[in-house]
Amino acid sequence: MGEVFAGRYELIDPIGRGGVGAVWRAWDHRRRRYVAAKVLQQSDAHTLLRFVREQALRIEHPHVLAPASWAADDDKVLFTMDLVSGGSLAHVIGDYGPLPPRFVCTLLDQLLSGLSTVHAEGVVHRDIKPANILMEATGTGRPHLRLSDFGISMRKGEPRLTETNYVVGTPGYFAPEQMMGAEPDFPADLFAVGLVALYLLQGKKPDAQALVEHFASYGTPAAPEGIPEPLWQVLAGLLQPDPQARFRTATGARKALTAAVEMLPEPGAEDEPVEVFDQIGPLPAGFGPDGPAPSPAQNPQAPQTPQSAQNTQHAQGAQNTQQPYAQPPVPMSETGSFHLPPPPQQPTPSPQQIQPAQPVTPHTPLPAPAVSPYAAPVPDHSQAPTAAVQHEPALTRAYTTGQPQAQPPAQAHSPAPAPAHTLAPQRRPGPSPKVAVPVLVVALICFAVGIWALTQS
Repeated sequence: MGEVFAGRYELIDPIGRGGVGAVWRAWDHRRRRYVAAKVLQQSDAHTLLRFVREQALRIEHPHVLAPASWAADDDKVLFTMDLVSGGSLAHVIGDYGPLPPRFVCTLLDQLLSGLSTVHAEGVVHRDIKPANILMEATGTGRPHLRLSDFGISMRKGEPRLTETNYVVGTPGYFAPEQMMGAEPDFPADLFAVGLVALYLLQGKKPDAQALVEHFASYGTPAAPEGIPEPLWQVLAGLLQPDPQARFRTATGARKALTAAVEMLPEPGAEDEPVEVFDQIGPLPAGFGPDGPAPSPAQNPQAPQTPQSAQNTQHAQGAQNTQQPYAQPPVPMSETGSFHLPPPPQQPTPSPQQIQPAQPVTPHTPLPAPAVSPYAAPVPDHSQAPTAAVQHEPALTRAYTTGQPQAQPPAQAHSPAPAPAHTLAPQRRPGPSPKVAVPVLVVALICFAVGIWALTQS
């Protein structure tokens, strides 16, 4: 599996690269979903401050892709966003070239909708370009874009992180006032939106400098080939070099676009539908739609192939041969609990191997064996099977509660046990009369002498 960042985000594979960091597809172990994780590659103070500014942005809008959470692990930091798999507008142009005007109007309306929310938060994006506008993989359905990458965005009134003679942004999408070092403002973002619209309609990056020079020298030019006049009037309002003559708000530009769409011709039957493909690709091995796939040791319910089952039996047989009393390792479930091993199964004896056990009556003292003038034949226990050996009762059996014990089954080829002799009752243990009588006589004499000695004193 991939590297687990801060104990939560498992980095899977890289899906993009920005100016200060790489974007990874990652699995969020806490929320149980896939996310896009932007990992900071540089650790200098200037880059880190930009990173902190970007991750602090929280904007909830269906057409804005802002950071959702962040984490730090030693000297590395990252923040996460929703995973958008349809690539960027650059991928769509690479697949189809120039796009139909109505399709562009749909994208432009969504972009202005998201940008109006960003501006309402007092944030100037400063880097609107096709590569920073991502697409959901909607196929031939209604397109859905999301404005992303707020790495150089800033709130109006915040101090700059660069000197005044430096321009921050992407060449080719600068507003003229940005080139002159003006303070970032909302109309600069709207100029970049007009350039993105031209890129979608013409299928190539527009020449912003030549366009600005033409506006400054000759005024608003005529509509380029392939762009309907109503739509061009909206774009011309976005591309005015003078910020005072430009649309001042994204909401105003969106209203003008809505009015222009009503005057556009209906799409013809020969127009090819635009399909937004999945640009990320399938998940690597070990990952599925529900996250990392459990290994066979963690998933006891996984079916086994005949070959894997045979290998498992051989492995268990070898283990049982080396350790006859050891149980196979029990896999641990994902929740940390353990499955109890099944009880050991005893082999079932055949009817020929079963011999009736001799009953033993509890609480009954076992009589001592009688002395016989003939020696009983002693069976050779070393040659008999274990089940045929008769064990002598314990010495304390007559004074404890006996429990009936089942005799272990004998094998079919074992000889029958030797017949037991009839045991006669034995006398209570004690000295013989030849010893007891003299002892009693001596005791009586000693007692008499003691009495006489006491009377004489």
